[in-house]
Amino acid sequence: MTTPAPLLDKDGVRLTVDDAIATVSLTNPDKRNAQSPALWRALAEAGRSLPGSVRVVVVRAEGKSFSAGLDRQAFTPEGFDGEPSFIEMARGGEEFLDSTIAEYQSAFTWLRRGDILSVAAVQGHAIGAGFQLALSCDLRVVADDVQFSMRETSLGLVPDLTGTHPLVSLVGYARAVEICVTGRYVRAEEAVACGLANVAVPADQVDAATQDLVAALLAAPRDAVIETKALLQGVGGRTLDEQRAAERAAQGRRLRDLAGLGD
Repeated sequence: MTTPAPLLDKDGVRLTVDDAIATVSLTNPDKRNAQSPALWRALAEAGRSLPGSVRVVVVRAEGKSFSAGLDRQAFTPEGFDGEPSFIEMARGGEEFLDSTIAEYQSAFTWLRRGDILSVAAVQGHAIGAGFQLALSCDLRVVADDVQFSMRETSLGLVPDLTGTHPLVSLVGYARAVEICVTGRYVRAEEAVACGLANVAVPADQVDAATQDLVAALLAAPRDAVIETKALLQGVGGRTLDEQRAAERAAQGRRLRDLAGLGD
């Protein structure tokens, strides 16, 4: 089987598409796929580059670690070449800070789009920004050597790459506080038990387990998947009666479509 030519391959990110499946790979294993603003821009570009045929996005990483988090160069006074350092960001005022962080967050938010399902295949360390990248996906397949850790608070910062909402949704408020404030490792067995991971397998079986999950996700009709995802994503913001109404409306659309009466 031939590997599709990449649609994007820069700044530590490669995007390939094979019909309904897109694969986003982190490609800097020598640095344990440490993250930077350039990588975040490449991730955001990968999201914008998806063809309409894509139904499932797999996020994976080369090497022994999924991502060791933010590149340590970010913590130096000069930061990254051509990028505002943390000091410059702090001095830039609230509007500059907000817009800069919002740009960084866009690398993560597209993975929650309603028209796709996203799966993170995670091995080794997934720390800080790496943990939040995995949390950005709908589902997670992890290796038995996985080590999740949210280290931002320990560094005097907060998790700001959209990871707090899914973390609380998955494990609950109290456990999320404990994970973030202590910065401890969450390993495979606990990750599955508390809902952070859907399944844990030996490291050499992660790709196969991910492929099996993707095949199962693609088995259902696309429009039904999109409606179901929207229903489940909206639960937290609705009362029971509002959710019941949303279910009725969604089912009505599905029935009309199946009967050939859709718009």
